[in-house]
Amino acid sequence: MSNVVIIGNGPAGISAALYTTRAGIDTTIIGKDYGALLKAAKIENYYGFPNPISGKQLIEDGMEQAKRLGVKIISDEVVGLSYSDKFIVLTKDRQYSGDSVIIATGTSRTTPKIKGLKEYEGHGVSYCAVCDAFFYRGKDVAVLGNGEYALHEALELLPTSKSVTILTNGKELAAEIPAKIKVNTHVIEEFSGSEVLEKVIFQDGNFMNISGLFVAAGVAGSTDLAKKIGANTENNKILVDGNMATNIQGLYAAGDCTGGLLQISKAVYEGAKAGNDIIKYIRRINKKSA
Repeated sequence: MSNVVIIGNGPAGISAALYTTRAGIDTTIIGKDYGALLKAAKIENYYGFPNPISGKQLIEDGMEQAKRLGVKIISDEVVGLSYSDKFIVLTKDRQYSGDSVIIATGTSRTTPKIKGLKEYEGHGVSYCAVCDAFFYRGKDVAVLGNGEYALHEALELLPTSKSVTILTNGKELAAEIPAKIKVNTHVIEEFSGSEVLEKVIFQDGNFMNISGLFVAAGVAGSTDLAKKIGANTENNKILVDGNMATNIQGLYAAGDCTGGLLQISKAVYEGAKAGNDIIKYIRRINKKSA
């Protein structure tokens, strides 16, 4: 059966799932937590609720609705996205394949505010190990982060790099790191170099020479995942057309990750648009393969 994998269990992802599963498309939602809505104690500006509802309750009700229709909802952290005949969604526990994918993970995480990160983007600082590991083959590289996402990026770099070090920037490790990957827990002062990135300087005055830095702090954000597969992004948002389709055939995005009005009503609308267009897309590819 043709299927769709939706990354994100908020209003945009759930809304899309309601349409795809009712159209007979096998639908799986993967989400780690409730995102920004968890902080919303009272929502009073969304249609259909005579009394305020919490963001947590709204998401839980939406997931129960989706489950009742047959949507599979999986609690896991997505760390990567690739394509090989089908889309491959990688989580910290396993991988899922899909004929189509929707990124509906809300706004991307905030990049750590460390001097040199912004200045060396494209000149030693990268946000995608799969995309850029080739450029640093045989060199010493580092990954900024402390969790499963950082570990995933480090493992991607390991086969081609001379050495890989995870920089936790003073935070405790939240993942089990194999011995072949180095770990440095010192707080970072800045990243520096001349024309390109050359070293990381720590607050205690020590430094480490590196040729490349891969930012993987927190969890993989929406634009992080989009970039891994070549989707166009701009100013921390994923670029989509009127049907919420990206420039990658079969890949869609909906909700806060596309920018604009950061409201539940917009997320639900965009999820519905994406879901309906995916129905048409999957029916087209099924017709071709018949």
